Amino acid sequence: MPPAQEARDEGSGRSTSGGRPRDASLDQAIILATRERLVRDGYSRMTIGDIVADAGVSRPTLYRRWRTKFDLVVDALDYGFRRQAALHTADLDQMTPREAFAEAVRRLDPTYFNPDAMILMGNFAGEANRTPELLEILRRYAVEPRVELIETTLARLQKRDAVHGCVDRHTVATLCFGSYFASFYRGDTKAGLAERVTALIWPAIAK
Repeated sequence: MPPAQEARDEGSGRSTSGGRPRDASLDQAIILATRERLVRDGYSRMTIGDIVADAGVSRPTLYRRWRTKFDLVVDALDYGFRRQAALHTADLDQMTPREAFAEAVRRLDPTYFNPDAMILMGNFAGEANRTPELLEILRRYAVEPRVELIETTLARLQKRDAVHGCVDRHTVATLCFGSYFASFYRGDTKAGLAERVTALIWPAIAK
């Protein structure tokens, strides 16, 4: 079930269509405007007025589709999650063990698909006290699929007898994921980061 539907089922209200066919181009214009406002203003500061102005639609047009700002933001997030879903799977069995691990580390990068992902994640972390549901959605649909790719890759490499069986997959995945945030906050270039992380960690986990 997509996060938008889950969030509405949990009590935030159900979006409506107003009894008429929805214009997909208007939906997308509103979603894209919402995603841009999330980056520029964050959840608390963004307003429906700004979104409809940016999208070039009226308030009734938006409210026929989404009852609340929360519903709209959840669907805007879902739009990104669905587009990124292919990044969370990879045919790594055709690679050498080290190449497979390095590719999984590379796909951990939050900005692999969306260059604004670090800012979005920071905005939602800042909303943790006011709107914790947003951080939970982000954690479930943007963070966990990425780190699970590392954990799954390590498990497969253990079965191939390429990685020590005692390796703590959860901790390795967390360390690799954290490297992107550390690099961002320190102002380092992320160019070659996946290879540098692999060069450091691989000798410690490989058989």
